[in-house]
Amino acid sequence: MKTTRSGAGPFLERPYFRDREVEDICEEALRSTGHLPANPGPVRIERFLEKRFQVVPSYEELPAGVLGYTEFGKNGVQAIYVNRALAEEDTKVANRRVRTTLAHEGGHGLLHAHLFAFEVDYCSLFDRNADITQTRILCRDEPATTANTDRYDGRWWELQANRAMAALLLPEKLLWEGLDPFLEQRGTLGIRALPETKREDAIRALAETFDVNAVVVRLRLARITPPDSGQMSL
Repeated sequence: MKTTRSGAGPFLERPYFRDREVEDICEEALRSTGHLPANPGPVRIERFLEKRFQVVPSYEELPAGVLGYTEFGKNGVQAIYVNRALAEEDTKVANRRVRTTLAHEGGHGLLHAHLFAFEVDYCSLFDRNADITQTRILCRDEPATTANTDRYDGRWWELQANRAMAALLLPEKLLWEGLDPFLEQRGTLGIRALPETKREDAIRALAETFDVNAVVVRLRLARITPPDSGQMSL
């Protein structure tokens, strides 16, 4: 991990994670807690959070538009909260959004806890006018609904947490295994690629396999198999 001067948010420095670093951090965290599935399938994300951070996610009434938040202290994650209304909706889409929210908060825990260890006394990661303490990162509605992972208006911490969310719910190696039936060999080198004609079928199948909403798979595939090429990015 490198750091750069932050042009947005209250922190003086912004941690910079390469995509490969995020993948490795998330895979190691899942593996070390015994929650990396042996085969393509749903990650037990709530149990992972309990094991990794020693906290049990709490379902509470939260402000409109807030899906959840993570509370930090000098020793790392102190609590993770999820909007109770989302959980009580009890539909497949809503339940999967709960999983997305939990993984997003886990991303903050894995990537951003060190920021609070050093700066908890005077930094906040959101609007200074918000009715929230300085030790919390709010997860608003955008990460689960936007079609573009980069649309965070300069909120780099949300972009990073969302990339970790995708890596936690669809671990890279397992994702490739799940994609295998949809890949075709191209060219004399036999490069494996995802044809555009099969992309939507792959998205639907992977959403069921990993128990996530299709938008999460679509965002994940957009990074590793760009639509304009279909070739998997290593």
